[in-house]
Amino acid sequence: MARNLSQSTHSGARARKTVVGFSPASGQSANNAGLSGGAARTGAGGKGLGRSTLKRHRKILKDNIQGITKPAIRRLARRGGVKRISQDIYQRVREALKTFLEEIIRVACLAVEYRQQKTVTTHDIVWALDKRGNTLYGFGHYAK
Repeated sequence: MARNLSQSTHSGARARKTVVGFSPASGQSANNAGLSGGAARTGAGGKGLGRSTLKRHRKILKDNIQGITKPAIRRLARRGGVKRISQDIYQRVREALKTFLEEIIRVACLAVEYRQQKTVTTHDIVWALDKRGNTLYGFGHYAK
């Protein structure tokens, strides 16, 4: 005998609702019912679905360039031999850094997509910098 979801289990208590797609008796979701343990969850890689946080709980990243703080920019300028820094320089440095990083990361991602992989490695970044003309030494035996 099926109960209507709006009916309550006890008089005056809240309605007991079941989750659609989950069978409490078997402990399996409706999608996995009848399949062996990991068969439904593994793909070509065999490592599972990579269960991440829900979209509603995902933190939206905004304005991360402000993480490059004023003291950090000041330290970089000091290392370059700058004595005094104008106030409007900080935002301009952030914009220039963002443009530079976007270009490097875009080229590195192209290399990753070409290899049909998902992980950006140090080698990809060194290659992207070298392709742009900024050779970076000290990261292994990278050969042109």
